[in-house]
Amino acid sequence: MTLYAELHRHLGGSVVPRILWRYFQRNQADLAERFADYAEFEDFYTRPRNTLAEYLELHTLVESVQTEDTLPYFIYRLMRGAYVFENLAYLELRYTPYLRTPEHLSQGDRISLMSQIVEVVGRASQIVEYPIVTSQILCMHSRLPYEVNRAIVDLAAARRDVVCGVDLAGGDGLYGDRLDEFIRLYAYARSLGLNTTGHLYETEEGCYPELLPYLMRIGHGIQIPLKHPELLPQVAAQGQCLEVCPTTYLKTGTLQDLHQLKGVFDRCFEAGVDIAICTDNAGLHNVRLPFEYETLLTHDIIGFEELKACQDAAFRHAFAWTHPQRPELILSTILRADAEPSEEFPRSGNGNGQFNAVAQEVTESSR
Repeated sequence: MTLYAELHRHLGGSVVPRILWRYFQRNQADLAERFADYAEFEDFYTRPRNTLAEYLELHTLVESVQTEDTLPYFIYRLMRGAYVFENLAYLELRYTPYLRTPEHLSQGDRISLMSQIVEVVGRASQIVEYPIVTSQILCMHSRLPYEVNRAIVDLAAARRDVVCGVDLAGGDGLYGDRLDEFIRLYAYARSLGLNTTGHLYETEEGCYPELLPYLMRIGHGIQIPLKHPELLPQVAAQGQCLEVCPTTYLKTGTLQDLHQLKGVFDRCFEAGVDIAICTDNAGLHNVRLPFEYETLLTHDIIGFEELKACQDAAFRHAFAWTHPQRPELILSTILRADAEPSEEFPRSGNGNGQFNAVAQEVTESSR
């Protein structure tokens, strides 16, 4: 069984339509009553939008119900689906904690409450029955003031136990007027030793080369190979990875045809630029990560060798994956040792002692 890493998934867009619909029916009937039935709601929630800005408005629908009290409900179901249906071994969840605090409070009070949101998400995502390595990426937001975004960076630095990096989200068309501000924030994040990614070069309005030097990974970045291929050698030299989310570009109107992504993959492979295939908003798209893989394969956008390269890149660029190997290779080491007893690991009983010994060896070798 192949196990996967997901590097770009928004907490707000990760709730699948059926789960959100049931929550509305049970807890906020006024929201459910806007729609005649579930089919009408699913169509509204998952249909393509004309622009990225229109698409991002859907996030507000979910953000309004993802509160300190309800987050465990949504995250449990998210983790269950990720483990059972997607074979995820690693998951980075990204979101803006400020937008999960009560809107009626003052800015200062909301900033103070962000740490509680991070704590709740951290606890809720640690589920023994669904053993996935998880961490959080805290998103600065292009619509939030500098003071809030600076506090988000400080919070990420203070909670490295559950936070693995920072991002900039909210619509890349809004960066231009505040570009110096965002550069200062990223420079500050890097000075604190934080991992960085950012929504950049997703659309033609979001092409800001000034931000590239501050990013370890690039959220989307598809306009680099499509419109600015001269930047590919620089991206390769800096070891940056593109977080490509295929379905997103059709949902946002950024691309008209999925085959346009073939140029993205071909040019990146030729230039030595890594790509991690991601879902972005699995709930809004009503898709899962293996479906993204299958779609790229069946449309001849990539082949199996390229798919494996992207899957390897996802673990290699994962901010909180501490092992030198992909998880299935670690499991293979354990299983081979269990099948071939030796003097060092003699078989006894049900083999659990041997399993533990090899597991400890693998763990220690990855520290």
